[in-house]
Amino acid sequence: MKSIGKIDSISLKSENFEQLFTSDDYIIDGVKSVGVFEPQRWIETFKKRLTKSIVEAKILHTSTGLTIPLKRYNRSPTKQTLDIAGLQGYDEKSEFLNDLLEAHFLEFMECDIKRIDICFDFVKVPKRVIKKLCVKREPFQFRNTTYYKTAKEKKLNQVLDIKIYNKQKEANLSKPLERIEFCFKGAYFPKGMKLKDLDKKFLSKMEKSILNFSGINAKIIPISYI
Repeated sequence: MKSIGKIDSISLKSENFEQLFTSDDYIIDGVKSVGVFEPQRWIETFKKRLTKSIVEAKILHTSTGLTIPLKRYNRSPTKQTLDIAGLQGYDEKSEFLNDLLEAHFLEFMECDIKRIDICFDFVKVPKRVIKKLCVKREPFQFRNTTYYKTAKEKKLNQVLDIKIYNKQKEANLSKPLERIEFCFKGAYFPKGMKLKDLDKKFLSKMEKSILNFSGINAKIIPISYI
């Protein structure tokens, strides 16, 4: 039996996302650029610090109350990164994120993939899945999340992260729910691969990777169905 996987987060790269957000529905707020440096506002908004690798940081505010990070990194300063995280969040924010994705769907499809997160939700993640993960990976607990890393992995993995966390607690749900998430990073995809190529070229490869690492017989819902 197939387990349904859904795209929870998308990170994209383009030369300038700001040209998509010029209507009155959007406000772009500079945090780090030439002559501007207000890192505390970034922390207050995203609960994360600005790293030295980020050479430009802006916050996209939408009329629905979303706050989206826009970043440029020192290794590719001509490309701007946009993160849409939480598409499967079981809340109003998730609905607004899906609306944003739909509103700019055609433009986003022409952008380069930086990261795709695939999630599977269970009342409780099956023991057979955890047993399979532990064949080649060690569990590492940090706060609400258990990460599964290989012996060769360091803090960062540029190909794939696997994690399990209590979604009921995170989303304040009334029923028990655990989520396993496979975070496919930039090095997993061919350089310059567009979001429009994900469905027809790469979903089957991602499904095979998930089966190989976890034993989950996955069926990922294509981006065109979100």
